Amino acid sequence: MFWEKKLEQWIAQIRRNSALPLRLQLWNGRQFDFGEHAPSVTVHVPRASALSYLLTPSLSNLGTAYVEGKIEVEGRINEIIAVGNALAAHSLKADGRFARLARRTRHSKEKDAEAIRYHYDVSNAFYQLWLDPAMVYSCAYFENGDEDLALAQQQKIDHILTKIQLRPNQTLLDIGCGWGALVMRAAQHYGARCVGITLSERQYELATERVARAGLAQRVEIRLQDYREVSGTFDRITSVGMFEHVGLTNLPMYFSRMREMLAADGLAMNHGITTTDPGNGESPFGGGEFIEKYVFPHGELPHISLVLKTMQENGLEAFDVENLRRHYARTCSLWAENFERAADAIKQVVDDRRFRIWRVYLAGCAYAFEQDWVALHQVVCTHAGRAASTLPWSRRYMYQRSPQPLTPA
Repeated sequence: MFWEKKLEQWIAQIRRNSALPLRLQLWNGRQFDFGEHAPSVTVHVPRASALSYLLTPSLSNLGTAYVEGKIEVEGRINEIIAVGNALAAHSLKADGRFARLARRTRHSKEKDAEAIRYHYDVSNAFYQLWLDPAMVYSCAYFENGDEDLALAQQQKIDHILTKIQLRPNQTLLDIGCGWGALVMRAAQHYGARCVGITLSERQYELATERVARAGLAQRVEIRLQDYREVSGTFDRITSVGMFEHVGLTNLPMYFSRMREMLAADGLAMNHGITTTDPGNGESPFGGGEFIEKYVFPHGELPHISLVLKTMQENGLEAFDVENLRRHYARTCSLWAENFERAADAIKQVVDDRRFRIWRVYLAGCAYAFEQDWVALHQVVCTHAGRAASTLPWSRRYMYQRSPQPLTPA
């Protein structure tokens, strides 16, 4: 009775603020509609103890309740995410506990490797079911907005390699190479000699296999290696979807290492997710707390201002910055759609808990990018102090046609 009275008060509060397309069905047969029209989302509450998650509906609490099977939810995943965010927004104070917390984590090689394995070593089969055929797990690039995912991911790789003005026989280091798509295209279509590094054993195994199968073993080397352990210099460096794992306190060391590994006349590209909170806080309403707990342990997002400041302080000049937030919203939406279509097959390779984590995570990310909670910045940089005459006059060169495949030298 106590819980139901609190529940009725909470529902009345929500209704005063907004009519939501939500129905709540309780274990005792009672149900509550949050709007006047037919609901598009139904939440089933099997026992009274689950109400505590709903009465303080942070995104972390709601996500935890769903992932751990405390509640069951029916509806299209994008509508579920929208309703969950509306509940959080109407129930929680933005300046309270679930505002943009600035969480700090102590990073080490061991912790970072463990976090990478947790996220990426689910299984290659799992990722193959909802990524594009090249298995590119980062923001795609949509020149027109109507491209399919495979084309948009190839366009992203070409956009990066064109931005850094990659030329035949130049050396390229790809920090966090994933399953090898970027280094393979750099070798095959641009004639580069590439090293790709990853901390994921599953990525290393499949990327090595794919390189060999494509006949690129003489031009592409895949290493199971930490960026802090790489020696030598490279004409070009790319880091795509990796620096989110570096940690805010390690950013100076990360960019310092990038400068040390970059040839004197070289170019580097850092492509990564950034927070839109100038205080370097997490997504609001506990979204970051959920991601830290279930998806990306020890992940931290800097604001773009911190990225640029830290680059300059560590000897790198940023001369081109592009925000691809809209592109990542679209990318995550397509991933979420693929995930829903492949749901039955995905459940054959991961357990129900993991399935629920990723289902809500992918759709939630699409929502976060759409709402300007997070962004995606590509930053092209070079050694600070170079003559202005070495820099391009305009950005026109970035939009040239993709090169044709080269015959490796």
